[in-house]
Amino acid sequence: MSQHTTSGSSLLKQPSAVWAIAFACVVAFMGIGLVDPILPAIAASLHASPTQTELLFTSYLAVTGVAMFFTSWVSSRIGAKRTLMIGLGLIVVFSVLAATTGSVWNIIDFRAGWGLGNALFISTALATIVGAASGGTASAIILYEAALGLGIAIGPLVGGLLGSISWRGPFFGVTTLMAIAFVAILVFLRSSGVEKPQPTKLSAPFRALGHPALAALAVTALFYNIGFFVLLAYTPYPLRFSALGIGFTFFGWGVGLAITSVWIAPILTRRLPRTTVLRIALPILAADLFAAAVFVGSQLGLVLCVIIGGLVLGVLNTVLTESVMEATDLPRAVASSAYSAVRFIGGAVAPPVASLLASAIAPSAAYVFAGSSVVVAFLVTVVAARALRRVDAVPEDALEEAAAIGAGEAA
Repeated sequence: MSQHTTSGSSLLKQPSAVWAIAFACVVAFMGIGLVDPILPAIAASLHASPTQTELLFTSYLAVTGVAMFFTSWVSSRIGAKRTLMIGLGLIVVFSVLAATTGSVWNIIDFRAGWGLGNALFISTALATIVGAASGGTASAIILYEAALGLGIAIGPLVGGLLGSISWRGPFFGVTTLMAIAFVAILVFLRSSGVEKPQPTKLSAPFRALGHPALAALAVTALFYNIGFFVLLAYTPYPLRFSALGIGFTFFGWGVGLAITSVWIAPILTRRLPRTTVLRIALPILAADLFAAAVFVGSQLGLVLCVIIGGLVLGVLNTVLTESVMEATDLPRAVASSAYSAVRFIGGAVAPPVASLLASAIAPSAAYVFAGSSVVVAFLVTVVAARALRRVDAVPEDALEEAAAIGAGEAA
């Protein structure tokens, strides 16, 4: 995101409601990588194929993506607190159902319900933090970025630790943490303290994709997210580690992603146009994925590719989101919801296609598919250079920026 400054004291002196939402954000972002370490264990315990277990990501991401088209319409009518609580409540219900079932197909269905809850929560969280935080918008954005990075980093680690006991453990862990977050928001967040946004039209996110710059960024993100989720969701199989080993590997991936997203990306965008950063980072990510195809038989080589990939992904996540904020004159939440929906759909396609290619051809084919998709994303930024020219403009007011990050930083 854009550079922001705030003192440590003002950042830490926040109302209880802000800390409650920040905690819930950490847990929500943990859900992205939580099931990653237990995919092989689920396959073995429930006699499922790798492709079936990859659908745990597909159902979650597909529903999250589709729901993102409608979440701004919902929250603008029922208010932020109700939207947050409905989202958290759905995650609690569907995570406990996933933990208690004995069928992989039931887990796939319950992950879809989890994705709906996640979409409602994520799309509303930052806007609510901005309205409730002390110390200004800068403090709110830093808190949200910290929650994002922490959740993505510790999700696979917690999944690995609990998954080493039982594949059901991570689901029960999310149930417990989200239930705590639900109660915290119920108690500490007052509806009167959160400004209700102006109602938006149901068609607004769909119409937003008619803008050339936003459409180009959405297509870029769709193909880029294929690379992202092949690396995240397929890699546990060729790694051949235990749940704990997979958890530690992707903890390193998440830490790298968090560091470059929060600190490195702003340094780069202060010195280079955003489109230049994209055209540098996308080929590097593609090269990393092609390297994973070469080293797919080496555990050490594959671990290094995962860690390097996390570092590049953090830069791309941030720069793409910033670019979406500057791409149009539309309300930021509307533009970001449209972009995020397309982006998540790309992530939903990736895991099962990668698994099918690996089964039909060779494990390396999954990474060739991922790297080729990222090359397509790069080519889109080149072909659409004229439409993307305005995203290199000086960032606008941080409060407008904050309104969109909640919907646009979920992956």
